[in-house]
Amino acid sequence: MTKITRRDFLKLGGLSLGSLAFTPALRDSLGFDDGNLVRVATNSVSVHSQPNDESRIVSTWYRDELVHVYGEVVSDTPSYNRVWYRVWGGFMHRARLQKVKMLFNPTLPVLEEGIPRLAEVTVPYTQPWRGTKTYGWQQLGFRLYYGSVHWIEAIEEGPTGELWYRIYDDLTGFPYHVNPLHLKPIPLDELTPISPEVEVQNKRIDVNLRTQTLTAYEFDKPLLETLISSGLPNGPRTNGLSTKTPEGEFRILDKMPAKHMGNGNLFADLDDYELPGVPWTSFFTLRGHAFHGTYWHDNFGVPMSRGCINMRTDEAKWLFRWALPPHKPGKSYNRGFGTLVQVHY
Repeated sequence: MTKITRRDFLKLGGLSLGSLAFTPALRDSLGFDDGNLVRVATNSVSVHSQPNDESRIVSTWYRDELVHVYGEVVSDTPSYNRVWYRVWGGFMHRARLQKVKMLFNPTLPVLEEGIPRLAEVTVPYTQPWRGTKTYGWQQLGFRLYYGSVHWIEAIEEGPTGELWYRIYDDLTGFPYHVNPLHLKPIPLDELTPISPEVEVQNKRIDVNLRTQTLTAYEFDKPLLETLISSGLPNGPRTNGLSTKTPEGEFRILDKMPAKHMGNGNLFADLDDYELPGVPWTSFFTLRGHAFHGTYWHDNFGVPMSRGCINMRTDEAKWLFRWALPPHKPGKSYNRGFGTLVQVHY
């Protein structure tokens, strides 16, 4: 009798998730919501016997594996992020886990007037494919993760012979295709600007690097107060640039609802620096520092980034809609003299 280890079982589970991309029968499961799941968003995360780092390690889960959460526990440690998830066999700290769902969507029949549509990933991850005359259909090296946002530029035949979405990639310039079951087109009313009539001098964003907090003010009244993750003060330099978030006064310059950050390698490994579809990006320096949603950690209140301001995705979306210049639906970016940004210790 062949013994199947837990690791082997999880690999089979991974194959089952991967097969979502080629399962027409899932059209009968539209709206299915598999809640209380987290995705391992780093190389590995340990399960501890107790909700603290000093307790015995019971097991280890690896990148993109899905873990069922039975509850949350607030522990004394670590002080900067005290939430642990109770899982099978013990407890996992939430810092490198992403809450996800498994929601399937109907396919858009057409793009109205041929105008590209924004869409968000509603499954833990989906696998993009690229088709060329020379090589046929090829699976790309990276994945598109839950909560990431992408531009649908066409609806056409995909690798299964059925209609798939063709995605525009702003970094590589090459399109790729994604199973439409896994992307939800974002309703246009979710993109309308928030209080666009308020003049630019009456909105400002304050970022405190010492407390890792962001406050958005309108007429000096705080509308949003939240934890963020700024740049690592002593992190490895990226493309010759420091990972420390710069201090000073800035303005929102460019806003892109979907931004591919990374090196632009379509066939990169999962561990490489490729972050396609970073959602709700609002740039405030010409060197590329920005506020944006984050799908690769849940460790807000601690510096984590390469210089940008990491935010919870729903809060980054609110800031994107509220900050000036106002977003214009259908445009991949817009530029202008925008909201004041003050970054300080």
